[in-house]
Amino acid sequence: MSGIYIHIPFCKQACFYCDFHFSTSLKKKDQMIPALISEIEIRKDELQNDIIETIYFGGGTPSVLSTNEIQLLINAVYENHIVVENPEITLEANPDDLSEEKIIALSKSPINRLSIGVQSFFEKDLKLMNRAHNSDEAKNCLTLAISHFDNISVDLIYGIPDCTNEEWKENIQNVLDFGVSHISSYALTVEEKTPLESLIKKGIIKNVDDEKAQEQFNILIEVLEKNDFVHYETSNFGKEGFFSRNNSSYWLGKSYLGIGPSAHSFDGNQRSWNVRNNTKYIKKIQENKLPIERETLSIKDRYNEYIMTGLRTIWGVSLEKINNDFGTKFVDYIENQSKKYIEQDLLYLENQILKTTQKGKFLSDGIASDLFMLNLN
Repeated sequence: MSGIYIHIPFCKQACFYCDFHFSTSLKKKDQMIPALISEIEIRKDELQNDIIETIYFGGGTPSVLSTNEIQLLINAVYENHIVVENPEITLEANPDDLSEEKIIALSKSPINRLSIGVQSFFEKDLKLMNRAHNSDEAKNCLTLAISHFDNISVDLIYGIPDCTNEEWKENIQNVLDFGVSHISSYALTVEEKTPLESLIKKGIIKNVDDEKAQEQFNILIEVLEKNDFVHYETSNFGKEGFFSRNNSSYWLGKSYLGIGPSAHSFDGNQRSWNVRNNTKYIKKIQENKLPIERETLSIKDRYNEYIMTGLRTIWGVSLEKINNDFGTKFVDYIENQSKKYIEQDLLYLENQILKTTQKGKFLSDGIASDLFMLNLN
């Protein structure tokens, strides 16, 4: 089973923290749709007839597309791939795009899952991040969405400067009150060359506080687990039956095809990525060429990737799989490297599967990097 990710590189306005590829000009949107369809056609054999179980519209802001444009892209997937009977088809959406008319139209389309970028219900937070919507729009769109969709995920951001723990708890409770079954939550991160980095350097916005972010992460886990959510991946919480099949496929190392400018693909041995430029992307596709770079992963690369993804999930890192896929040298290495983290109660080993403890969840990426194989002798 594989997935297809379609990157829609347009946004109405730029969020200060975002370093994803997008344009705030929609001028090339009419050229982009046929280019995306052409890429789907050109690359139809890359997954070697593997069955598609998820289609994910990410961005950017996919909800700037009309329902007809979304339908054209879904049709292209079905025309060029074998798709399971009930695929998970997700659309990332911003609250300001989700009018009642748009939600009803989407509910009648093949889209069966919405991922709504709320981030916060407090106006001061939304303004600090330069979000395009306000709190009322977020609440109104969720009210409408839950009446038309059974599968909804909400994005929240923690560690926002001047967002208190009490306000953070209120954000979480607001989402819970709507009865959604999946929450993705991320720490506000200062990425290089973003407006957020510039504003912090100028002293206009306070810097993020890692200790406060960790406190709010722990609050999130505590509250959601009391409400029957499973913390199945560092940033993802779902009720049983509502884990994101798309997200899970990434963490479990399944193949996926990334369509659109800046989109990444993975087939188990090779990683590839498209150019981060809308004009160059469209021009190459119109010439029937792929604007793509490819990298074949070494055994060390594949081991490191497995460690990074595995430690982020409830499924952990299997020493048996490491032995079978990479050999005893890698097993010996990870057993030795992980000892100090086990002693610090950040990792634990159970049935030959290495997992993060509650204490270690927030630090999983840093721990994983220390378990990477840097030199293979």
